[in-house]
Amino acid sequence: MENKLSEFLNSKVLLYNHPNFIADDPVCIPHKFKKQQDIEIAGFFAALLAWGNRKSIINSCNHLMNLMDNAPYDFIMNKNENGKDYIPLMKFVHRTFNATDLLHLLDFLHFHYYKQSEKSLETAFSKWLQPNDDNIERGLNGFYHYVFNAEFFEDYPTRTQKHIASPFKKSACKRLNMYLRWMVRKDNCGVDFGIWKNIQPSQLICPIDVHVSRVAKRFGLLQRTQTDWQAAIELTQCLKQLDTHDPVKYDFALFGLGVVEKYI
Repeated sequence: MENKLSEFLNSKVLLYNHPNFIADDPVCIPHKFKKQQDIEIAGFFAALLAWGNRKSIINSCNHLMNLMDNAPYDFIMNKNENGKDYIPLMKFVHRTFNATDLLHLLDFLHFHYYKQSEKSLETAFSKWLQPNDDNIERGLNGFYHYVFNAEFFEDYPTRTQKHIASPFKKSACKRLNMYLRWMVRKDNCGVDFGIWKNIQPSQLICPIDVHVSRVAKRFGLLQRTQTDWQAAIELTQCLKQLDTHDPVKYDFALFGLGVVEKYI
């Protein structure tokens, strides 16, 4: 049974882990760029805004990139300290994500890249990991506390906390796990970038939402009722039985079956 399931899911991975998948998915936003930091920043916002209709998500992300002159890294690095460069962003909104949230995250990125002199956003996750961590949980929790560190951002807007998920809040962290998949996985199929080297694909956690949860339960890969962090862990542990080193590749299969094929 396990061999048949593996063969079936692997066939779906091959189907959806393909450049044809890119155009209608938020991952198309970072694919517009070549510079690593542009890819990281564009991907970060594309993942954070990835809820709702996919066409609407892509439109909002394109609008945001236009507001940053389609050079997000340069925009963040060269912003005026008086904030006047942010004025065109003041009317940005996507669902419940608004300019207040955007401006804090831009300040965070400016702090990370410019004031901390970090060359990659990877360290915002990886520096919290321990050598023997078998998953990214510590990295996600550390990232949350880094973004909302009152020592660095004295007056950060508390409303923005709802847009950065974390395991300690029991969230499934679907969008951040998707972002990490984009940045970490490398298989030469053209969808995921594989530009981060200090986080291993085996440490990633499968993005899970109601669609993925439904399909996973259909195949006996998930028993937990709630779609939360423990469900994401449980699903990933089952997927590791199919591929120890790259369990999150099955996100393509589960997402494709649930969202594209409406598999029940």
